[in-house]
Amino acid sequence: PSRPDAEEPSLFGLDDEHDEHEVMEEALLQLSLVLPVADKVKSELEKRPALKRLYYNMEEPLVRVLSRMELAGVKVDMTSLYEFAVSLRTQMEEREKLIREIAGDPDLNVSSPKQVGELIFEKLGLDPKAKKPKKGNWPTDEQTLQELSDRSPVIEAILDYRGLRKLLSTYIEPFGSFVSKVDGRVHTTFNQALTSTGRLSSSNPNLQNIPIRTEQGREIRRAFVPGSKDNVLVSADYSQIELRLMAHFSGDEHLVRAFRSGQDVHRATASKIFGVSIGEVTDQQRRVAKTVNFGIMYGISAFGLAQRLHCSRSEAKQIIEDYFGSFPSVRQFIASAVDKARNDAYVETLFGRRRYIPEIKSANAALRAFAERNAVNAPIQGTAADIIKLAMIAVDRRIREDGLGARMVLQIHDELLLDVPKEETEAVERILKEEMEGVVALSVPLTIECNHGENWLDAH
Repeated sequence: PSRPDAEEPSLFGLDDEHDEHEVMEEALLQLSLVLPVADKVKSELEKRPALKRLYYNMEEPLVRVLSRMELAGVKVDMTSLYEFAVSLRTQMEEREKLIREIAGDPDLNVSSPKQVGELIFEKLGLDPKAKKPKKGNWPTDEQTLQELSDRSPVIEAILDYRGLRKLLSTYIEPFGSFVSKVDGRVHTTFNQALTSTGRLSSSNPNLQNIPIRTEQGREIRRAFVPGSKDNVLVSADYSQIELRLMAHFSGDEHLVRAFRSGQDVHRATASKIFGVSIGEVTDQQRRVAKTVNFGIMYGISAFGLAQRLHCSRSEAKQIIEDYFGSFPSVRQFIASAVDKARNDAYVETLFGRRRYIPEIKSANAALRAFAERNAVNAPIQGTAADIIKLAMIAVDRRIREDGLGARMVLQIHDELLLDVPKEETEAVERILKEEMEGVVALSVPLTIECNHGENWLDAH
């Protein structure tokens, strides 16, 4: 981003009364287009009780919650973000120097896929069996590079370089333009009905895609701070909510028992797959079980699992078979979800939200396989999205009823972030636990991890 003292846009990009007038005209125009169809939509809702409840109990009340969040915004420490950007550029230069040294070419353009492809496949010959496409350049996409990652340190350096560049160009450098000079906050727009699963998304800027898997990505969170020195940020994150929903939907006795007893579900899974006691499960076996647990919900194939675990396809296939042998109810749930989608051309969440999947009857095998994965994942991911929406409504209501000064400022997938006066921290954390864990009764308990800190990274 630019330096902290650089000129920034005003709140919502409104620089003067003329701009505000134009925004109002645009809003009225959009309203005039929507109103004529309102009665028709209402009449259609009356025919579908589940969708009617979904709208009036969840989506309509959520509008007010999101409006308050957008107006409140979240404070961003631009000095911290600027310093982080400088650090990322330094790391990029180091990776670039290393790649050029390995290549023996001081003029190599590391940002050029063509030159990188020639380096990997022609100069270094890292994949002797690879054949160059008749048209175009050598493939240098992430999947291709990951498959070659154990053959030369240059691959890891290239992947690191690209990750750092993306972090800068996608998440860091554009950020300054979204920070209001009126209050120093970012006022993102939450999109309620944009995703096919029902998850919230955000835009201007997109805060849902801030990377959290890498150390550099997590560092972005350090720049998100309380709006006052007398406040802290409180984070509440659902623990393994999609796995818990898999246990609920499938009714698998082993998964249900693990969650009810508070066991480490990945160790419990590894115990079943590898036929050892929980106490004998190794860290490597737990890692495999964790990958399988999450992969199954997304219809992972033996090929995909082999790539993630860096093992042979036959080994991955056996692991998947062992998993389904240990958790037969999960296999049955997946089969029934796909059958339902074939019959109805849609699937539903626990609360009646539908996702239509017409591609499941496609003659195209790839499209059909993609649709089958969605048939399994959509009810789980969609229900998780519905649950946190209900939790947001409940938490917002409690905060206002109790007359607290805390404000909900962000929702990122399964996590809520609040800007809280320090003296209210204990009360807010109690509200979050009560409302988020008690928002719906499942066959397994919902649990949250709740922490607070001087910035988002420390609170997470």
